[in-house]
Amino acid sequence: MLSRIQLFLAHLDRLTGGREPTFFPVPSTHPELKGVTVIIYHDLPEAGMLTAITYGLSLARHPHWQHGRPELCMSVHSTDDLWGLAIGHLAERLRGDCPFSYGDTIKFGEPMSPESAMTAFVVFAPAVLDQDDFLGIHLGEEDHVNIAGMYPIHESEANYIKEHGLTSFWDLDWDPYDVRRAPVR
Repeated sequence: MLSRIQLFLAHLDRLTGGREPTFFPVPSTHPELKGVTVIIYHDLPEAGMLTAITYGLSLARHPHWQHGRPELCMSVHSTDDLWGLAIGHLAERLRGDCPFSYGDTIKFGEPMSPESAMTAFVVFAPAVLDQDDFLGIHLGEEDHVNIAGMYPIHESEANYIKEHGLTSFWDLDWDPYDVRRAPVR
């Protein structure tokens, strides 16, 4: 019988065709929980892109998590692992406190990589996965994980989302994978 993490990694192997990732552990600051691991794939879904997925956020509980607990996914045009480590840090630090619901904006507090001035994220469906691949991942009896997309944004864009909503922002002309783009708002 496979463990929870083995089931999750088997799911990722199916999605990536067995591509070999790099694993980055983020130590736990929650004595009752194991750490978070950031799983990073280079050149996925295409050359020059980085895709990072967390494991460990879903070990926590939150009252809003009724139909599954989240893990995070981010895909950007970059080779800098710091992007993946940023979502791992947020997952570890905020697990149990932040619901990571669609439309949530999360301020990182500083640029996440030297290549960009972006200091925040917005949560939405992961654009690089089909719905069947990110919702209701079965990891055991009554244990389902949903993968939430994390999109790096500028602080002014986070403020715009809070004022006008995610749909209004999403409809603007911007590239969700471009970490070097100028703010759209």
